[in-house]
Amino acid sequence: MTLDVAWADRWARLSAERIAGAKDELTELDRQIGDGDHGENLDRGFRAVVAKLDDAGDLAQVGDLLKLVATTLMSSVGGASGPLYGTAYLRAAKVTGLETLDAHAVVALLEGALEGITARGKAVVGEKTMVDAWQPAVDAAEAAANDGGSPVDVLAAAASAADAAARATVPLVATKGRASYLGERSVGHQDPGATSTAILLAAARDAAAVDVGDGR
Repeated sequence: MTLDVAWADRWARLSAERIAGAKDELTELDRQIGDGDHGENLDRGFRAVVAKLDDAGDLAQVGDLLKLVATTLMSSVGGASGPLYGTAYLRAAKVTGLETLDAHAVVALLEGALEGITARGKAVVGEKTMVDAWQPAVDAAEAAANDGGSPVDVLAAAASAADAAARATVPLVATKGRASYLGERSVGHQDPGATSTAILLAAARDAAAVDVGDGR
């Protein structure tokens, strides 16, 4: 099976739904070690994404839709998360100029997103940022694809790894971003960016699983 622009549309809309549902949780996580606006900012951004999709008409390629998500997030999300996620979706769009994605193309999408985040934020694994969820997700996705997994398998592996990795940020000391100002006091708190990463990748997995359920 392959994934197409209809999947990308479902992913964006489901992301908006899941972020709205997790807004308070993300805000509280960010209040503990950041500005306290992560949930509100992402919710506003993905609501804007849905509005743009409603007006966009038919898009031919996955990359076209991801570019729309990218530019909308960049223009509507404040704080650090807008530029970071916007660049992630933009880099993903550049490597997915296709009508359909197989498992390895899905890996390329995720790798592009990670490259965008690291290029923009200059973070590495272990600094208590969203990279701590993205890197394990990409590694798991690549392993699943190399083992012959389907696109759904790849996204399931990525989502599972991201969720576990987000939880694993709790004992880390933040050394990047606003949370780094807290030093040792950041220990014991889950990183909000890693948490939203896990939410978005779970939405990608669940949006893909609809195709399987439909027999496509």
